[in-house]
Amino acid sequence: MATSTKTPLASLNSSRGRLSAQGWRIVLLASLGGTLEFYDFVIFGIFAKDIADAIFPTSSPIVSLMASFAAFATGYLARPIGGVVLSHYGDRFGRRTVFLWSVFVMSGATLGMGLVPGYATAGAAASALMVALRTYVVETAPALAPFVCGVVFACVTSGVAVATGVSLAVRSMLAPADVPVFGWRIAFVLGGLGGVLTFVLRRSLEESPEFARMRALAVRQPFRELLRTHAPNVLVGCMLLAATACFTGLFFSHLPAYLAAVLKYDPRQAVLAQTAGVVAHAAGILLVGWIADRVPPRYLLRAGALIYLIFGYPFYRALEARSTDLTLILVVAGLCGGLTNGTFAVLLTDLFPTRIRFSGVALAFNISFTIFSGMAPLFATSLIRSTGNNASPAFLIVGAALLALVGSLGVSRFGGNVLKGTPARSA
Repeated sequence: MATSTKTPLASLNSSRGRLSAQGWRIVLLASLGGTLEFYDFVIFGIFAKDIADAIFPTSSPIVSLMASFAAFATGYLARPIGGVVLSHYGDRFGRRTVFLWSVFVMSGATLGMGLVPGYATAGAAASALMVALRTYVVETAPALAPFVCGVVFACVTSGVAVATGVSLAVRSMLAPADVPVFGWRIAFVLGGLGGVLTFVLRRSLEESPEFARMRALAVRQPFRELLRTHAPNVLVGCMLLAATACFTGLFFSHLPAYLAAVLKYDPRQAVLAQTAGVVAHAAGILLVGWIADRVPPRYLLRAGALIYLIFGYPFYRALEARSTDLTLILVVAGLCGGLTNGTFAVLLTDLFPTRIRFSGVALAFNISFTIFSGMAPLFATSLIRSTGNNASPAFLIVGAALLALVGSLGVSRFGGNVLKGTPARSA
């Protein structure tokens, strides 16, 4: 099926590999949904201690926190199933439809979490949203894929900054005793209303040009073809994302409650320091995205994994000992995290051809993030309780870094669908 070359998306890239003003508009609009997903992901972690106090009260703060993070992990269990089902439609009928409706469903779920006690997070919709975001922007500007992914995920990380800002506002305006009662509900309601606005703004998005060109070749059973022809690529993708997913789960969702409930930092000080770290992280992602247009992204991801491997345990020991200024150490950690979080998206997308890309990215992303991100806060808190070692969460990031290093070795062999042109086997 021939497609017109007069659509706005068809002229997003100039001959010199630059995005037009319309291209930047599309990239930034696409980022809004990811901002919402990260807001929803992080706001639970930021208020985990308050949710634990309100819904899972016990005589032990650690046990209450474990119960709260267990509820958080339960929501993540829906992600692989939802991701597989919705990615099937994304590969058959296009990215745009799944993109928009996942925003709508997740907005309703976020709003519901603030209004209904015990309401579970919409993991399936969140999963589809992030996968659609990733494939959409890469297919919109493949010549600038590393930098565009960096821009998108720098914007997405702003969802974390918004979440920490809302937390600071809630804690400043309400009495401490009121925050566990209804302060966290305000944060979820605001996130839900923001998601509805995002849905309205992004209805003008068109289908990605690469999928539009391939529409006539869309397969009827993309997931079945994925497992038959690209199963090793999925395994490489899962390993590649391990460090990114674990960093995200620990730094964004586990850290606020860990600092306040385990290490007894002042909650407001912890949120302020994390906000500074998040801003630094967004800047680091943007910088890494720019560098990745000049240096192979796999080298940058390996550098980040090595930093996690070497400095993961000293980082947690420094937090426990209070030997370094809290804001400074979180800013440095945020900058280092940009090496993996600024490169994983383009490397994962590069593993799969267009016709099954949504399904491939969805499966690898959701398996890895369910295990290494959604479960990380619960595993980290359980390790602290079972070992008595407050620095034991470092064992998780060290193990995930090792997996990412091994996975990065397979990028050259199994990649090449975006960064080097589509290989013959995927034509």
